[in-house]
Amino acid sequence: MAPVRTKFLITTLMALLPAAAMAQTRVGGVDTTFRLLGANDRVVVDRYDDPDVPNASCYLARAVTGGISGSVGLAEDPSRFSIACRAVGPVAYPANLPKKQQVFAASLSVFFKHLVIFRMLDADKKVVIYLAISSRLKEGSPFNSISVIPTTSP
Repeated sequence: MAPVRTKFLITTLMALLPAAAMAQTRVGGVDTTFRLLGANDRVVVDRYDDPDVPNASCYLARAVTGGISGSVGLAEDPSRFSIACRAVGPVAYPANLPKKQQVFAASLSVFFKHLVIFRMLDADKKVVIYLAISSRLKEGSPFNSISVIPTTSP
């Protein structure tokens, strides 16, 4: 029984590595709705640096629900976000980079709703594409946002 648990644990940790690989930095935020009890609703801006594509940084603005439920982590954040990715230096991706890869995921609620950022490559146009989507355990959301960074890669 122990080898099965160990294998499950290793598999789970390996699945989480891409999500943990991208560094997140909270740049700031602004209050959008006053709440008498608990934190105010906010729009926050986070920066994500792609660990596999040097000098590629994505800035994601997203809504965060406040109130009492938001303050204790039980609120479901809305699927409203915007992504803008920029080259903060020369950008070239490694030749062995997958054409599509999940590079970050964050929970938006305790009920299996996630924000997911995928990286895709368009070798013909020499660009890296970042796509932000909202996903649920049973169904996804049509809300999405996309940003493109030109590269010097072949």
